[in-house]
Amino acid sequence: MNVVFLSPHFPSNFYHFCVKLREAGANVLGLADEPFENLRPELRYALTDYFHVHDMHNYDELVRALGYFTHKFGKLNRLDSLNEYWLETEASLRTDFNIPGIQTDKIGKIKRKSEMKKVFEDAGLSPARGRVCSTEKELRAFIAEVGLPVVAKPNIGVGAAKTYKIESEEDVSVYLADKPDVEYIVEEFVQGQIVTFDGLTDRQGNVVFSSSLRYSIGVMDAVNLDTDIYYYTVRSFEPALEKAGLATVRAFDVRERFFHFEFFVMDDDSVVPLEVNVRPPGGFTIDMWNFSNNCDVYELWANLLVKGTCGPVNGLDYFVNYIGRKDHIQYRHSHEEVLQKYADMMVLHERLSGVFARAIGNYGYIVRGPELQPLIDAANFIQERR
Repeated sequence: MNVVFLSPHFPSNFYHFCVKLREAGANVLGLADEPFENLRPELRYALTDYFHVHDMHNYDELVRALGYFTHKFGKLNRLDSLNEYWLETEASLRTDFNIPGIQTDKIGKIKRKSEMKKVFEDAGLSPARGRVCSTEKELRAFIAEVGLPVVAKPNIGVGAAKTYKIESEEDVSVYLADKPDVEYIVEEFVQGQIVTFDGLTDRQGNVVFSSSLRYSIGVMDAVNLDTDIYYYTVRSFEPALEKAGLATVRAFDVRERFFHFEFFVMDDDSVVPLEVNVRPPGGFTIDMWNFSNNCDVYELWANLLVKGTCGPVNGLDYFVNYIGRKDHIQYRHSHEEVLQKYADMMVLHERLSGVFARAIGNYGYIVRGPELQPLIDAANFIQERR
């Protein structure tokens, strides 16, 4: 099997996917704008071949790269980056080279939040009311219909970047003056706990692994307030969340892919769908899954692609908590104190790329244990301020 992996060096932990693909028997064909000699040794070893382009946004260069791979290795069987940023590029390349997976005719409903709402409704779910508002008149008409507060976000966007919570007339003016010149969708504000339903499906769309994240604060608030955040995996999740998550998998026809769905869980335990992503959650969440299950999700994914099947997945044996710190915040306890105090539960700690800093911090600590409260206590200690 010939698998093209776009930008295999980023994020830093994604090289594991290429290693596991190679171990599963695939030809791993890397394509990126990073010189080959700059790649980490494990990744260089895993790649059967590598094509260096000067600009990943230059589509002609990408086409030439895939033409080279096709000439040298034959039919290209899969192409992916597992990264939200390249979803549309991937779809175009799959379409042009007839590679299985999400192609251009399917990309709209998983990239545009306005189109997601239609699919949610067709699945029998009830998303928050929302509308693309291109003018001030349309914005004010929507606010008159649903009332304040509302949330405005790019209709196509990654994470919580340039997301606005509009609570007053002053906020309306700030939003209209400040927002980027891209299409925005405005949604009614929903007061509920943001939770996720995440996992991996096989070629038939069956969920082979699932998990759920809970956040100390919303990612939008972490970005807008430039504050720190922690989030953790749970060992079980609400039946209503699982039901809504599985319905979303079916509605969006997620096959042989990771998924990261966001929902609000309300006080009455009802579930409101928020957003669909057909890629893994960000940061070190895949590593958190591995720590929670004592399994290797990188290997699960590789085996699904190459062999069409994967072995059994262990139960959720541990809670796992990611705790972020930001460089601009003065913390009471030093890095050394943190490592010494939580040596028994610390499974990973690492500096993050600046791309993720605004959302989840410049430095991350991952702790795990069979009970949740000690992990929450660890987060409070690590993030305690002077």
